[in-house]
Amino acid sequence: MLEKTDLSYEKVVLVGIVNQSQDEQKSKEYLDELEFLTFTAGGEVLARFTQKLDVPNPKTFIGTGKLEEVAAFVVENEVGTVVFDDELTPAQQKNIERELKVKILDRTGLILDIFAQRAQTSYARTQVELAQYEYLLPRLTGLWTHLERQRGGIGMRGPGETEIETDRRIVRDRIALLKKKLTAIDKQMATQRSNRGALVRVALIGYTNVGKSTLMNVISKSEVFAENKLFATLDTTVRKVVIENLPFLLSDTVGFIRKLPTQLVESFKSTLDEVREADLLLHVVDISHPNFEEHIASVNQILGEIGCADKPVIMVFNKIDAYRHEVIAADDLATERTSRHFTLEDWRATWMQKMGADVLFISALNKENLEEFRQVVYEKVKGIHITRFPYNNFLYEKIE
Repeated sequence: MLEKTDLSYEKVVLVGIVNQSQDEQKSKEYLDELEFLTFTAGGEVLARFTQKLDVPNPKTFIGTGKLEEVAAFVVENEVGTVVFDDELTPAQQKNIERELKVKILDRTGLILDIFAQRAQTSYARTQVELAQYEYLLPRLTGLWTHLERQRGGIGMRGPGETEIETDRRIVRDRIALLKKKLTAIDKQMATQRSNRGALVRVALIGYTNVGKSTLMNVISKSEVFAENKLFATLDTTVRKVVIENLPFLLSDTVGFIRKLPTQLVESFKSTLDEVREADLLLHVVDISHPNFEEHIASVNQILGEIGCADKPVIMVFNKIDAYRHEVIAADDLATERTSRHFTLEDWRATWMQKMGADVLFISALNKENLEEFRQVVYEKVKGIHITRFPYNNFLYEKIE
């Protein structure tokens, strides 16, 4: 359990399922992440409920018996919010709210709420607001419970429906306005990017909370906001960095996450453009996280979706200071050795070996192995720079 640090934290219960695509171990990992998301949003998780289901119940996501179990816990412990690990349909959300009589959120709604808290600039707030409205639109019916329209019948036709349609039109108009505003800002940002000249562009990418902003601060000697919570960075920060005699632009981008809401991917298009237009990607990974390989796969999937799968990448395994491996006793012949028992040297000898010098192990927090990091980045950037400006090659030859 995450440590409760604020008495104002909201009481929350988490709900997940176990099925063919996610076994008990994976379901636990997802709920661990959901708890961290809840903590980041300002919640204290009191309990978790899981159920084995081949497919979610189309009406209430989980079975009626499990729902009654959750309801009893909610009443007994005065819980105000129940968060589901998967995205709920509008009908499921409405039905569950009717049964539990508390606030119901799904993973998407929770992530959107965190983004809304974290958005500092006008641009980020506009992006988040658009994503929220697009998520809200199909769920408007469930928000008008005070009208009891869902019962239908005599006396329930007409005005109630008119009110919903009016509200839908207001939301659609707001979405159209926000899209127009974002289009204008995107053009401005594209102009800013084009005005940066022909300097090599390097982008920090990775799963959320892997230490990208901390690394950015160390390399660029700047003060980008960094915190041990998810999505500490929403706005892209770009800094000019010089290693030895070579200047380049370094950008810190929003962290990725499993099951990232599609509304956010679309809303943060311009932020992702920093990744699309980068010449080199620094894929930062928290190697101390037990599921870091799955995080890598999630990031690679999103890179593929935005057309960046073929860009040159340096894998930067961060937080080596926090890495711990399990040890098998010499007389233990029953325990099978798995990746949980790998030392950092063992990991180097796995699939990482194929990437050669493009794999680095560092601690941005403790500034370990940063000289090796700078040298590898320097060589990569220099190669791109010489390809772009072959007539500058003599500068590096003289220095070396």
